[in-house]
Amino acid sequence: MNTEIRKSAHIDTVLSADVSAKGVDPGFDRFFFDHVALPETNISEVELSKCLFKKTLSAPILISSMTGGTEKAKQINLNLAMAAEACGVAMGLGSQRAALEDKSLIDTYRVRSVAPNILLFANFGAVQLNYGFGVEQALHAVEMIEADALFLHLNPLQEAVQLEGDGNWKGLYKKIEDLVAALAVPVVVKEVGNGISVDVARRLVYCGVAGIDVAGAGGTSWSEVEAFRQTDPIRKKIAHCFAGWGMPTALCLTEVKSAFPDLMVFASGGLRSGLDMAKAIRLGADLCGIATPALQNAIGSGNDVEKTVERLLEELRISAFCVGARSLEELKGAKLRRHSDWSEVSHIPVSAGESI
Repeated sequence: MNTEIRKSAHIDTVLSADVSAKGVDPGFDRFFFDHVALPETNISEVELSKCLFKKTLSAPILISSMTGGTEKAKQINLNLAMAAEACGVAMGLGSQRAALEDKSLIDTYRVRSVAPNILLFANFGAVQLNYGFGVEQALHAVEMIEADALFLHLNPLQEAVQLEGDGNWKGLYKKIEDLVAALAVPVVVKEVGNGISVDVARRLVYCGVAGIDVAGAGGTSWSEVEAFRQTDPIRKKIAHCFAGWGMPTALCLTEVKSAFPDLMVFASGGLRSGLDMAKAIRLGADLCGIATPALQNAIGSGNDVEKTVERLLEELRISAFCVGARSLEELKGAKLRRHSDWSEVSHIPVSAGESI
């Protein structure tokens, strides 16, 4: 099966089947903020804007990488980009491998015509560095969509259970290091829904990456997506076996940010509300990503996606207001507790790295 057909199948599967992770959650429900009944501020004055990679965002929200490389993805990406532009948030494109292999698919990724001002991430799989991709392809990925930065995504589990998967992951740290050194744009390494551990993060930091998106478990499971695509019942069962695989997003975020407080860390994987985002920001996230909820609305129109992002923005604003925070910096210092700690009434320090 070629890449274009596979990308189309991925869209159909995510939209039609239950491909959520099973038996694992992102972990944000285990935390709650101290409610400030007298916030001493005006909700209209709560400031959520942030500057990232020389672009100003209205709030630290990312419409995460999802699709491209098939004709049906073209309008989806345009709808996502129109919403990102209207709301002033960031966006990542889906893996551009398809367009790098077939130039006729480049237009399915191009969104600058409707989103000239957004922070935009190019994207392809890090494993492709072992399959003929290098600096030239990375530059092309960035240039073809006029991106501000590049995502290198990590998806070893998906590749392992995918019929057409790429299984050679040897030597990638050195190749990532060489790529980072050669590119003028920032390189952010991201998982796709199983999480990045402190040990992996440490090696990526040594490679010089500009940031890490921990993309933990609890949202869409790509092993589940691949299970629904399998026709072989044995391979289908194998893929379903890993529906609960991975580290919760909140755990990855807390531990990686604790180990590397100066590192740019993004949180994605199961974030479903502005309240989840507020908790993620409090735990150290510099950017909060959503994917599947936006994809579901992008089938309709850019306005439908815009409404979803506006809801997230308002939920995030209300969360900040109700902890007495007038800015993202004040939100980062808000009192946050674990539900299991009620008897201890202990607060989570900014640098906490405890297990969740």
